[in-house]
Parts: sequence; C-alpha cells; structure tokens
Amino acid sequence: MRKVSGWAAHAPGAAVTPWDFERREPRDKDIAVRVRYCGVCASDLSAIRHGDPAAFPLVAGHEIVGEVSAVGDAVSRFSVGDQVAVGNIVDSCRTCPACRAGRENWCHEGVTLTYGGTDRVDGSRTQGGYSTEYVVDEHFAYPLPSGLDPAGVAPLMCAGVTTYVPLRRWGTGPGRTVGIVGMGGLGHIALQLAHAMGAEVVQFTTSPDKATEARRLGADDVVLSQDEQQMAAQAGRFDLILDTVGAPHALEPYLSALAIDGTLCLVGIPEQELRLSALSLIVGAKNLAGAGSGGTGETQEMLDFCGEHGITAETEIVPAHDVNTSLDRLARNDVRYRFVLDLA
Repeated sequence: MRKVSGWAAHAPGAAVTPWDFERREPRDKDIAVRVRYCGVCASDLSAIRHGDPAAFPLVAGHEIVGEVSAVGDAVSRFSVGDQVAVGNIVDSCRTCPACRAGRENWCHEGVTLTYGGTDRVDGSRTQGGYSTEYVVDEHFAYPLPSGLDPAGVAPLMCAGVTTYVPLRRWGTGPGRTVGIVGMGGLGHIALQLAHAMGAEVVQFTTSPDKATEARRLGADDVVLSQDEQQMAAQAGRFDLILDTVGAPHALEPYLSALAIDGTLCLVGIPEQELRLSALSLIVGAKNLAGAGSGGTGETQEMLDFCGEHGITAETEIVPAHDVNTSLDRLARNDVRYRFVLDLA
C-alpha cells in the first residue's frame, strides 16, 4: 500500500482537515499520479456538506492534474514523469454498448467515481484528488495538453467536458446561434468553447458587471436575463441554449428564445422539480434536453480542442490548507470562476 496525505471531511458538514491514508499499489494497468493541482467543484461542496454519512471519511476532488510517479507492468500509454489529468470517472464495466463507444459516463452498470465510489476489484471506497497522490487505471487518465496552464486545465476535467459534449452534440459551429445561461464555473468555459467552435454566442447573465468579461471571453452579445424587454427581444433567435445555472429559475423565457426545432439543454442541477407548460415545447417543436460529464473519447477530444484553441478555466489558485475558506466562498458564489487547490 502507498501512504498518502490528503484533506478529508470526517462527517457531513464537518471541516476538511489533514488526513493520512493509504492507496493501492499500481495494478498492471495503473499509474500513480503525484497531484499538483485539484479543482474545487460544486459537487465537492455538496458531497462534503450533505453526503451519505457512510461515505466518510471523504477526500473530495475530481479535477486532477499531476505527474506520473509510478506505472504498472502493463501500462502502455504513459511513462514516469508524464504530465496527466484525471476527471470524475475512474472505471466502468468496459463491456456495455456505452463503454464500447467511449461514453463510459453512461455505463449500464454505473461508473466508479473518483471519490465516494466503490473499486470494482477490491471493493474499497475511492478517495479523491485533495491529496498528494492518486492511483488510476491508465484508461481513465489523459495526457496534459502542451502549452496550457496546468491549474487552468484541472477544471476542464469536469466543467470542460460537461459543457463541451452538448455543444458538440447539438452542432455548435458557424451559422448557429448559441446562448449560454449563467457565467460561473461552467458557463465561462462554455462561452469560450462555443466561441472557438465558430458560433454566434450570446451570454445570458443576471449581473450587468459581467458584460465586459463576457465579451472578453468571446460573447458576441450579452443579455440581462432579469430585463423583461431584453428577454422578449430574443424570441426565436437561438438554435441551442446551454443552461449552466444550478439555482432555481424559470425555463419558459429560454424556451421562448429558441428557434423552431431549437434545444434547451440543462447541465446545471437546480434543487427543484422542473415545471413548465407543455405548450412551451409543442409550439415551435422545441426540445428540452440534459447532459452530464463525458466518456474517455469525448474527454480526450475536449482536451485536444482546448489545447488547439488555448482554452482553460479562469482560476484562483489557493494553498491546500485554505480549502475550507474556498468551500465557504464557493457556497456564497464568491469566486471568478473556479478555485484550484495547489497540492504540490
């Protein structure tokens, strides 16, 4: 077993504190990754503060960037010293149709998550990237794109792939008009991706002070979603609207903004039941869809695209011992746009 130091919560809602624990030695196809950076995701906050008590002690973190420190005997894709990234999925059945298509996030048997999951070999509970080292099957590790800031790549392993996949699926590109709802950790990456794909991109935001930043990141237009006149003027404009907001909000104004056959895709997860008029979908043959994370093929494609276009998350790098302050600020939405822990 490998001795590792990390930062763990020992009960739901408890502070995150230093914790020494053990990880497995690399199996034949495993690599050990010395963690340099790990993003702080909203799902980390939820797991730490409201997770299943049976999952504790809990080391969160599924946006990992680091250096290969050891390799198993049958590893073929990586060598010691390689710079790599690991996301929120670290295993799947590998045999179902979704897995064979490289869309392991929809594995029919369910995925093994980077933390809070159950290892498929020995039944142990997975612990995440708020730690000095992570051990993972090479199938679920990715070469770090050259030329990109490693800390800025970390959030791409969750927020990047979560927004990239639906943008690609619904044909974002030249001649298409795409709206991005929300300009937080997900939205600011989606904005850059859609712009790089060549679409006309419109940022919806409740914050007038984000208009200048939105244009800097690639928005062709900015709409204040709380301004009824501005929203009414968007009717029938959009081929795709990607909704990244995790707070409760009405969907009808965005459905009204869709063109005929347009799609409103949800990637944010509000804590509310969806309620809307059936006519808001029927009139104009509109579509309501959802997306979440991505498989190995999609994740690699996203990283390649970001490397080609110089896309990273806008980050605030914090030392690991300030993780609790970061979580408190994230709960208040006091970050532009992603916290990343420095674990080197």
